[in-house]
Amino acid sequence: MAAWSQRLAGVRGVLLDISGVLYDSGEGGGRPIAGSVEAVAKLKRSQLKVRFCTNESQKSRGKLVSVLRRLGFDISEDEVTAPAPAACQILKERGLRPHLLVHDEIRSEFDQIDTSNPNCVVMADAGDGFTYENMNQAFRVLMELERPVLISLGKGRYYKETSGLMLDVGAYMKALEYACGIEAEVVGKPSPEFFQSALQAMGLEAHQAQR
Repeated sequence: MAAWSQRLAGVRGVLLDISGVLYDSGEGGGRPIAGSVEAVAKLKRSQLKVRFCTNESQKSRGKLVSVLRRLGFDISEDEVTAPAPAACQILKERGLRPHLLVHDEIRSEFDQIDTSNPNCVVMADAGDGFTYENMNQAFRVLMELERPVLISLGKGRYYKETSGLMLDVGAYMKALEYACGIEAEVVGKPSPEFFQSALQAMGLEAHQAQR
């Protein structure tokens, strides 16, 4: 207990990753990593503010929280900072109309966004949606724009499921960057703005949080 208190001295909040830290996704909803359910419960019983930061882009926040609750985690949707809602805010602020290269499970996150006559591409971990046809369509949209904008929800190389390692969005993002000669804007980890939005939701400064 002394070591726990010493490590968190001066800390008022904790930012927790989800995939690969709290659980491994996969068939049947995945499985929690040993000790993670208990660790979250212990943090929730403390005086610390807790927020969950994820690059998960194959599930909506609601679906992700539902999965985690079934696995035994004490978590609510308003405690989760995820890239899709953050991307929607950026699209609205900048008047961008995206062509979506995303998983069907998160399309609902963009229901309030105008996707007609796209002037940018938003990509996420589309899973089996990363076909040649879909990648080429996104490529064509970007190449037809005078100032192409590519927004990627995260840039991970791969992640772990219960069945093994899986290619992540970053590999496909790099393909479009290379083909179009552009640099993607990353929404999600490791973007400093993403972590800042989580801190704002907690009402804390960076030096007051541990991750």
